[in-house]
Amino acid sequence: MNLESDPSRPSLAEAQRQSYWLRTRRLTLWLLLIWAGVSFGLIYFARDLSFTFFGWPFSFWVASQGALLVYLAIVVYYAWAMRRLDAAQRELD
Repeated sequence: MNLESDPSRPSLAEAQRQSYWLRTRRLTLWLLLIWAGVSFGLIYFARDLSFTFFGWPFSFWVASQGALLVYLAIVVYYAWAMRRLDAAQRELD
């Protein structure tokens, strides 16, 4: 029996596409978990940070500035990682 003609086995190109989408979904899931942790966890616990920082409560800075920096880092990392994944996929095609 010729394994290349077996219709139940995915082709090499199909396996590469499945691997690409698996890595893409995994990356997206991890970054969404970080986003959720920052959005709900960090801001929730920021209330316990009760000292002033440049005249404002530190919890204000964490909620308004720190979270935005993390969101920006998530977007930059996603763009960088997806560019690498796309380049690797184009090399395989």
